Amino acid sequence: MPTLAQNQKAFHTYSIEDTFEAGLVLTGHEVKSIKSGQASLAGAFVSIRSGEAYLKNAYIGKYRQASNLESYNESQDRKLLLHKNEILKLATRLNEKGLALVPLELYTKKNRIKLKLGLAKGKKQFDKREAIKRKETKRKIERTIRSRI
Repeated sequence: MPTLAQNQKAFHTYSIEDTFEAGLVLTGHEVKSIKSGQASLAGAFVSIRSGEAYLKNAYIGKYRQASNLESYNESQDRKLLLHKNEILKLATRLNEKGLALVPLELYTKKNRIKLKLGLAKGKKQFDKREAIKRKETKRKIERTIRSRI
């Protein structure tokens, strides 16, 4: 399962409560573009409308060897492939206050491109500071262990 794109900022901004796996409806040149590393999930989000889930504001660049892509929109909405009961479950959970559906990473699984979604709740500023402190102390401990060896 090689990771093709990750949303690092999502882990800093949100606390992830639950994760889901979804397929994406893509064209052939989009798949090639993602596999060549021209994808970004920064600023992307998922919305549910009329019983279907869509990935919005995710960047997938033009594939360089493809022709006839003058009118291609790199940040267009892309349909997500989820079961109906999963979509209903997500829709009811999203109605709760403060929850959002955030894309976490794009990866391959059996020659298919999958998207890991996280049901997230926004962190407060002091929570973010605590997470940064924990990371820094963990780095210090690792440095001291490496220097003693």
